[in-house]
Amino acid sequence: MSVLRFSSALAIALLVGCFLYFHSPGPSLVRTGPVKPDKDRHQAPDFALKDVNGKTVRLSDYRGKVVLLDFWATWCGPCQIEIPWFVDLERRNKDKGFAVLGVSMDDDGWESVKPFLSQLGVNYRVVIGNGETAQLYGGVDALPTTFLIDRGGKIAAVHVGLADRRDFEDGVEQLLQSPAPAAASRVALPAFALRSE
Repeated sequence: MSVLRFSSALAIALLVGCFLYFHSPGPSLVRTGPVKPDKDRHQAPDFALKDVNGKTVRLSDYRGKVVLLDFWATWCGPCQIEIPWFVDLERRNKDKGFAVLGVSMDDDGWESVKPFLSQLGVNYRVVIGNGETAQLYGGVDALPTTFLIDRGGKIAAVHVGLADRRDFEDGVEQLLQSPAPAAASRVALPAFALRSE
């Protein structure tokens, strides 16, 4: 009986602690700008992967646009929360020089991804990634991992795990207000041809 009381007390303490942590004012609510200064940005690695129609998609195809590059999977709960945000960002900003590009990391490829995209009404391009793709971007150890890429093809922000929707919106807005560097559209990077299934 005492073990049961102890377990109940511990469970209550954990619930109260979690509630206080997530609902108390303090540092957890402080918002910081998600976009790095230009001098701290590095070139986003190029890749060549297939979309749902079998067409090769290269990140360099998007040079001159602000890109939200999202590594995700159908089984990832936080990804399912963020994807509708990205659908909305694409809808509102596609005519302003912005694009979302999803990289699905599902092992079974289009078999699970196609119905998932249809169910969520995804309105942006999606490709199937793999371990090689993830390694180009530092390993992508957690999903979702999302990169905001500026018009010059440089990584301006990285979000690992579920991020605040406003961080994405603010970052995209900030990058859309910055013009592309003049030389950026003329620089051609080698594409890494990656096998996708």
